[in-house]
Amino acid sequence: MRARRVADIVPDVGRVAFRRFGFIQSSVVSRWAEIVGERYARVSTPESIRFPTGKKSGGTLTLLVEGAHAPLVQHLGPMIIERVNRFFGYQAIVQIAFRQGRVPAAPARLARPKPAPIPAELGEGLRAIADPELRACLESLAGHIAGSNGAPAFDIVDNIPIPIIRSKIS
Repeated sequence: MRARRVADIVPDVGRVAFRRFGFIQSSVVSRWAEIVGERYARVSTPESIRFPTGKKSGGTLTLLVEGAHAPLVQHLGPMIIERVNRFFGYQAIVQIAFRQGRVPAAPARLARPKPAPIPAELGEGLRAIADPELRACLESLAGHIAGSNGAPAFDIVDNIPIPIIRSKIS
């Protein structure tokens, strides 16, 4: 069994819950700051999208908005509709319903570790690379590898061998 990133699993797990509460794409919630901008994402969050029966367009987006910011966000409704529709790629939303309440705080982002100095033997080989973008990427990678504690360790869950599949050619 191959280890999978949590980011690869969460959309599958959350898809059922998001659909239950009116979201066709969970990415509307997870990428809300990209859609409306960081400033408005701090004071609003999408709650649901409701479409007319049997349709996937002409829907109503329900937004939860911090109390004092509700009039401003309501004034920006046409811009939000336009940006959400641009995100979907079609006329998915035609109106917004606002609900005042407390918007949950975004989780704090973890700081990435600083890269370690690049070892001299790697630095000499990287200087020979002519493309500055490629050299910068490789220097960053070398610094992060040098600063790490080695390859990640995984616990072996079971010792089931991987079967070899052979096909018969007729």
